[in-house]
Amino acid sequence: MVKYKIEFDREICIGALACNAVAEAFWPKSEDGKVDLANAVYNEQTKKWELIIDEKDFQLNQDAADSCPVDAIKITKMGVDSK
Repeated sequence: MVKYKIEFDREICIGALACNAVAEAFWPKSEDGKVDLANAVYNEQTKKWELIIDEKDFQLNQDAADSCPVDAIKITKMGVDSK
């Protein structure tokens, strides 16, 4: 199964909530008016939030990324998981 990595740069998020409208389960609204990436882990080196997703969740999150007016969401294909 193909895996993808979502990278979310919360610092440049402006709280447009377009991603939330597309995929609320992955992009819940936070108390500060921005969004969070559910179940993500913060990468100290890149200063971004990261989440590995399966192929079944790719298109929904790609639509969320495409809707972001400041390109705070990037999704990259990681390859095939042998499991």
